[in-house]
Amino acid sequence: MTTVLIADDQPLQRFGFRMLLESQDDMTVLGEAANGTEAIRMTAELHPDVVLMDIRMPGLDGIEATRRIVATGDRTRVLILTTFDLDEYAYAGLRAGASGFLVKDVRPEELLSGIRAVATGDAVVAPSLTRRLLDAYVHHLPATAPGPSVPQAPVPDPRLASLTDREREILTVIGKGWTNTEIAARLHLAESTVKTHVGRILAKTGSRDRIQAVILAYATKLVEPSQD
Repeated sequence: MTTVLIADDQPLQRFGFRMLLESQDDMTVLGEAANGTEAIRMTAELHPDVVLMDIRMPGLDGIEATRRIVATGDRTRVLILTTFDLDEYAYAGLRAGASGFLVKDVRPEELLSGIRAVATGDAVVAPSLTRRLLDAYVHHLPATAPGPSVPQAPVPDPRLASLTDREREILTVIGKGWTNTEIAARLHLAESTVKTHVGRILAKTGSRDRIQAVILAYATKLVEPSQD
């Protein structure tokens, strides 16, 4: 059973989400929060699997609430929902540690699928934002300090050291935005095998979820931003 906390300052919005979620046999709503401060307190008390987090709320906003929830190290994951399909909100939310970002007009089945994905350690980002978000992320990485003119071999990142060649290959295509189904089809693997590899990659690299694995792929230069 996936347990969910709804954090949104609009009562009717919370009611709609609750009705949708509780229509599912595998979901239950533990509570509702009207602002970021309540979301933090209720998460600490109830330990939901997923927090549906609005961004714009009175007092403490959803970005800061997400940051504080993730900082506790609890197993709870945050899926941000907002009416604002803007890169800066998505970037800030994911930087804060959210496991996903969807706009509120997403279809009900996509929202339910997103909650289930986040609850199991996967991640979800609105398709309209995915490529823009990934490409924008690299521009926020620390610039490489100027070095000598003589070319030097790159220093291996310790987070990648324990990965097998196959795991490194899969991490690379995760960074390119491939789904498990696409990875299985293109690399001629069973989808269950892909899921096993992804789980090992997350564990070995200390990545909280798939979004963090994508960020790792960019940060370690396994994936370069598109030039489009």
